[in-house]
Amino acid sequence: MKAAVINQYGQVRDVVRVTDVPVPAVGPRDVLIEVRAAGVNPVDHLIVKGFLSAGEPSRPLVIGNELAGVVTQVGAEATRFAVGDEVFSRVDPRVGGAFAEYVAVDESLVAAKPSRLTFEEAASLPLVALTALQALTEQADVRSGTRVLIHGGAGGVGSAAVQIAKQIGAEVVATAGSGSVELVRELGADRVIDYRTEKFEEVVSDVDVVLDTIGGETQERSFGALKSGGTLVSIVAVPDADAKKARWNVEARSFFMRPQGEQLAHLAGLVESGQLRPIVETVFPLDEASEALQKVERGGARGKTVISVRR
Repeated sequence: MKAAVINQYGQVRDVVRVTDVPVPAVGPRDVLIEVRAAGVNPVDHLIVKGFLSAGEPSRPLVIGNELAGVVTQVGAEATRFAVGDEVFSRVDPRVGGAFAEYVAVDESLVAAKPSRLTFEEAASLPLVALTALQALTEQADVRSGTRVLIHGGAGGVGSAAVQIAKQIGAEVVATAGSGSVELVRELGADRVIDYRTEKFEEVVSDVDVVLDTIGGETQERSFGALKSGGTLVSIVAVPDADAKKARWNVEARSFFMRPQGEQLAHLAGLVESGQLRPIVETVFPLDEASEALQKVERGGARGKTVISVRR
């Protein structure tokens, strides 16, 4: 089968290659999925560079972390899916393998693909939507009436978070660039701040929760927008929690999302009811996986970049 692989860590343009590799073995609780599309995320180019590993990669290492496709084989102990089912998944991050024609995934990490979505749209959701859901509900306990500031409201995680927070009943303030203000408003944000023309901390205060998808200076400035006792959750940079508690009397934490098939099925239900929609910006063919990764590496996207594996 064709797959995007690396044999060593390095810059994306230097080490990512599309080549032939064996179809993965199917474990007893696995389903083998014929991949139709795979989402591209910042974590993918970090993996390529070796930032998330303590040693050399297995050779070849098939990269990619989320996908949508069709079940073609079911392990002996797998019971949730049948051959022919259309599914989507955020794969085990220790395994990867989504940028390929086939991938074997434990059935607990898989959910039925929302019927109203194309494979490309469905592939763009698992990682970002699970990240947003877990950040808002598990890390920050967002509920109806919670006031939330979401940075990067037009990005992959940000666009999902705006919609999920509104579905919960939160009051949503989001930041976005000038060209994305209307999009983020359409997604449900109660107020959208153009970060190019306004300093968010000067116009927003006393929020209960900040979801930081940017890091750096944006994260540091965000503490001034939180109310005493509020919570900042970052998906990109680890805050100094003790210092922030002492200076601002706020909680500060970072986390890395976990794959979870039941939560993914819940998110699929939100899609089917019209409460969550993916934003796909660009679709590349599998042969241009390196170019897709480099686009995500450059940042500044509206929504997601997706690799189309089979049409």
